Formats: sequence, C-alpha cells, structure tokens
Amino acid sequence: MDIKNLKPEIVWKFFHEITQVPRPSKKEGKIIQYLESFAKEYNIPIKKDKVGNILMTKAATPGYEKLPTVILQSHMDMVCEKNSDKVFDFENDPIQTVVDGKWLRADGTTLGADNGIGMAAELAILASNDIEHGTIECLFTVDEETGLTGAKALESGFMTGEILLNLDSEDEGELFIGCAGGKDTQAVFYYEELAAPEDMLYFRIDVKGLKGGHSGGEIHKGLGNANKILVRFLYLLKKNFDFVLSAIDGGNLRNAIAREAYAVIGLKSADKEEVRVMLNRFTADIENELKHVDPDVQIVMQSVDRPEKYIDPLVAEKLIYSLYACPHGVIAMSHDIEGLVETSTNLASVKMKGGDTIVIGTSQRSSIESAKESIANQVACTFLLAGATVTHGDGYPGWAPNPNSKVLKVAEETYKGLFNKEPKIMAIHAGLECGLFLEKYPYLDMISFGPTLRDVHSPDERIEIDTVGLWWQHTLELLKNIPAK
Repeated sequence: MDIKNLKPEIVWKFFHEITQVPRPSKKEGKIIQYLESFAKEYNIPIKKDKVGNILMTKAATPGYEKLPTVILQSHMDMVCEKNSDKVFDFENDPIQTVVDGKWLRADGTTLGADNGIGMAAELAILASNDIEHGTIECLFTVDEETGLTGAKALESGFMTGEILLNLDSEDEGELFIGCAGGKDTQAVFYYEELAAPEDMLYFRIDVKGLKGGHSGGEIHKGLGNANKILVRFLYLLKKNFDFVLSAIDGGNLRNAIAREAYAVIGLKSADKEEVRVMLNRFTADIENELKHVDPDVQIVMQSVDRPEKYIDPLVAEKLIYSLYACPHGVIAMSHDIEGLVETSTNLASVKMKGGDTIVIGTSQRSSIESAKESIANQVACTFLLAGATVTHGDGYPGWAPNPNSKVLKVAEETYKGLFNKEPKIMAIHAGLECGLFLEKYPYLDMISFGPTLRDVHSPDERIEIDTVGLWWQHTLELLKNIPAK
C-alpha cells in the first residue's frame, strides 16, 4: 500500500511530503523553506524568529471565536541514523517509507515520525477548511534533538496562546503532563600517536546488530549498548594479553543508545587463537544476557592491514578503564509515579578526532533536578579520575506535572467520550520542550500526546498506522471542546 492511501489521508499526505525534505538537526534550512512555501500556498500568516523557529496562525472558525488561543507544537528536525550497510545521505536524500503490515517504517534509516507526524497534523489542520476550532497558533521549533536550542531561543511574545498541545509523544491513549530534565557530559582524552609495531597482527572487532533506541523512552528496557559491550571485551583483553589499541569508535547521538561500535587492535601472533577463543566465550555470554531484549547482537573479529599508528598505552588503559566504569542505564525509579524512570545516564558515543583526541559523549536525565546534577557529576568524576578533561552542557529543565490542568481534564473527557475508555495520565522520562516553554511563558497550560511510535532514534523506528487516526480524532475533538475564557 502507498503511504498516501493511508487514513486519515490529509495527515499522511503531509507526512509523506515531510519525509521527502531532508531535515537533520541544525540543518533545517530545507524544511523551513518547505514550511514557508506551504504558508504561501494556503495563505497562512507566518513569522520566523532569529534561530528559525516558525509560527503560523489560523483564525477561529465561526462560532468558536471565544475559545482561548491554542498552540500546537512540534519540532522540525529528526534523528539521522542508518544501518551500516545502507548508503544514504540525510542532507540530500528523501526518506524511503515502507508500509509493513500495521506499521510504517523506513528502508534502513530512521523514519522521522519523531516528530514529522506532529508537523503533519499541524499542517493538516492549517490546510483544512472543515475543522472546528478556536484561534490556533502552530509552532515548529528547530534543533530539538541535539540540544533543544530552538526552544531555548524562543523569545517572550513570539506566541500568544494560553494552552499548548505538544505533539511529540509516542504512545496513543497516554496523556503526558511532565518530563525529565537533561544534561550532557563530555570527556576528552588527549593522546600521543605511536608507530604501529610491524611484528603484530591486527584485527577489527565489531559489535553490531543491536536495536539501539531513544535514551529516554527506551533506557528502561535494558537494551545492549555497543560501547559498553566493546569496552567490556577490551578490558578482558587488557587483563589477559599484551595488545595495542589503534582505533575505537562507537555510537553517534547523545540521545540514542549506541547500536554499533568497533576497535582496531594489534596482537602478538602467538596470542591470536587464544583471543579468538576468549571472544567466542565472551560473545556467548553477551548473547545469553541479551537474548530477551537484543537477540541479534553480533561480535565479529576480522583481520585488517597494519595501521600506521596506535594510541599510547597509558591513555589507552585509562580510556578502557574509565569507559568500563562509566555508568549507563537506569539509575533510579520514581517514587512518585509507578513505573517511571526517575534518573538515567547514557554512554552515547566514543569518537577519535584530529589524530590526538578522543571524545566521549554522555547524557543524563532526571525528573529531579538535584538527581540530574548528581549523576552528571558521577559521570564526570569517572573520567576526571582517569585524567580526562570534562565539560557539561547547559542542560534543560524538566516539566513538573500539573494534575489540576484544565486542558488535561478536557483531554481526558473527550478521549473517554470518543473511545469509551480512560486515557492513561503519565509523565515521560524522555525530554520534551515543554519545560523550556514554561520558562518564557509561565502561564501555559500544557499536555503532550501523540500516536504510537517504537524504536525511535534507530533505523527500526516505526509508527503504528491505525493509532494516527485515533490520535487525529482526539486532537480534533479536543480543539472544539477547549473551555471558553
């Protein structure tokens, strides 16, 4: 089935158009141009701020003029991840969508339903002439995925609404009223390059086949982290054999669990077979540990040509030990909301840069500000003890739940009226822009909701087709039932 034949057609029409426009984080120029062209085509008032955030406005339909202005909000950018064997240029190539049973996915890349489906719903409402609503402001923010810089730069007075509907959640039938805050911690090791010994055999060790996923929404699943698995084997190697480390690389984005990692090592010829046996045993252990959550994990060792250089042994040792010691995963569960992750940390990436630098990227989240600072400091101390240089990002605030929200009450009532069942009221461990909006617009009444997405921030990202229709129905019913001022 073609994506444009899915229901509701108008939402899928715009989502398809969005998938054809490249929109990596911090490179949203093409999607901004698309939005400006849309506004011109449909004669929609539009304004853009200095960082590229866009606001479109639509007047109330007859009979709904007394309703308060509602802001619909989504972010433009998408996480750009692909399978290693997929040839794809996220800055130029359109996403290739595939209808796969009840799901829509992409062919070997992230789909961008996070948050393209939110954008599509906003555009569908703006383009329609048969939807009942009060005055609407549609906000499209830039760079949510790599720092929330669009939301951070949003100026007071850019929008006028009193109610905000964030369209960036991933479970249909769940209404979110709070989210965790986040912070990044980066460690840098400096090393000396040494000439690679000629009397050694060289091998590349790859960890691959992992699912990866969102480091907020899926951190509780216990998925494999390729960086942690790789360095765990390098630690065993360090304890049992003399070897040199020529290269190491793993993961990409701070908010994605690392799916792939590799290292290039040099071994003495006499140790080769013993190392292969050790790797086989190690692989069996990892497969057993992850069989229920990441059953396709692979650890492969292949011969490679001798590299020119290797990392000086003292730094390599400190790197391996600190990466092994660095915490990853759930740190604490909430005592306020059952089943909610309170605090977590993600060992996101390990990158060699410039011939003398290794950069480690991590991210921390918590719904409690002091706990967020504490886990960020714990990660920092792990690398400081190993002699690395450590810096923290500015971070972003959490969104404290407001169970007395008026728009929440209406969203609950309309959902139950449509589907004869109660929605779940939730907070989310993933970061949303709502906390930043409250800093500039403290009077906002907000909820977040969306259709069902799975494995976001990975090439397995998919959206459950039928839930888009349910979410669309609920959105339209909510818009015409917003309580009058």
